[in-house]
Amino acid sequence: MLDTTHQTKAQRVLDALNQGLERADFQGVADLFQDDCYWRDLVSLTWNIRTMEGKPQILDMLGSQAGNIQPTRFALDPQEVVTADGDLITAWITFETKVGRGYGLVRINAGKIWTLLTSLVELKGYEEPLGFDRPLGAKHGAGKHRPTWKEEIACQGCGIPMPVSVTEKRTKVW
Repeated sequence: MLDTTHQTKAQRVLDALNQGLERADFQGVADLFQDDCYWRDLVSLTWNIRTMEGKPQILDMLGSQAGNIQPTRFALDPQEVVTADGDLITAWITFETKVGRGYGLVRINAGKIWTLLTSLVELKGYEEPLGFDRPLGAKHGAGKHRPTWKEEIACQGCGIPMPVSVTEKRTKVW
């Protein structure tokens, strides 16, 4: 059975992080971290790969980046289990910024954030097409009037219908 107290403790910390970021209370956000702390950012807030060590560096980063990037919606990943080893809680998280969605890991020690990893997963408006939205791969076989790959790519979005091969016409008619 899952121990919901670890999940509850982790969610409380993330809720406090969200509230502090929403109010632009960066000192309050920095106070959620323990003295010996690390925030590793992979392109999501700093648009670079950076590690902030200690509260002063975290406070500086938030002061310079949070207003433009607007990180919000830090939440536990519902598909992952929150784990604990003594006072150390480890949880996978999701979050959003003004321009993208992210994934990360938070480690909470005795109620304070010890390490926080944030990484950008996708840019809003440029999401990776998945499932039925994913473009088809190679089309195997020969077709008499089948366009080449180069012709298909050149015609994407131009509004001109691509010619249909003879076999495809036959199956549509019959």
